[in-house]
Amino acid sequence: MSFEFKSESEPESFIRVDGVWKSFDTHPVLRGISLDVAAHSATVLIGASGSGKSTLLRCINALETVDAGSIVVDSELDVTAFNADLDAIRRRIGIVFQSYNLFPHMKVLENITLGPTRVLKRSKKESIEAAMQLLTRFGLEAKAHDYPDRLSGGQSQRVAIVRALAMEPEIMLFDEITSALDPMLVGEVLDTVRELREGGLTIVMATHEMSFAKEIADQVCFLRDGVVWESGSAEQIFEAPQRAETQSFLHRVN
Repeated sequence: MSFEFKSESEPESFIRVDGVWKSFDTHPVLRGISLDVAAHSATVLIGASGSGKSTLLRCINALETVDAGSIVVDSELDVTAFNADLDAIRRRIGIVFQSYNLFPHMKVLENITLGPTRVLKRSKKESIEAAMQLLTRFGLEAKAHDYPDRLSGGQSQRVAIVRALAMEPEIMLFDEITSALDPMLVGEVLDTVRELREGGLTIVMATHEMSFAKEIADQVCFLRDGVVWESGSAEQIFEAPQRAETQSFLHRVN
């Protein structure tokens, strides 16, 4: 199974977020957010807890409905449409959370093959072969028949990534995937993301790992109070931020 996504001609905006608002009860969490993500690029969302990063990712994957605005993928898949095809969205956009969300009563291999067999309607044999290829690629083949409670935090997170990749998505969303890990385990998870980035997968990632963000990002968006306060290249945001609020945030986290 290959995950080489680079192509000669790419649309200028593969994911377009346009004026998105989202409130919970009466509290606005996203306040007119707009941003564009190019195909085969990595966009990293930074900002304090409560700034809207996780909610934005959940809206892109249609796990949350929006109150206003739109999110369109590849100029054709309107994630925010009233009659949006959720199966199509799940096939094209994978998401991994900080809490892994593996099914505890299923072995690793069963966790990974569930989506391809039920959603993609692939045979059990084909799904198992593809899953084992992915597990081998990420050094997890020996864990195929273990239950999640036998895995370390880093292994669990990598299995969660493999499970998402088994659906062969075009886009991967990562929501603070290292925040629940022991610092000694963070590196192995970030190595997995790094490999996917080098393969050309389109990535949108919320993280507090600033050094990793600086390394991996084509675009960095600083969110504050549900607004994209400043965006630009990793070099621009980390070396020469223009807004005082961005400077203050980076000073605190660094």
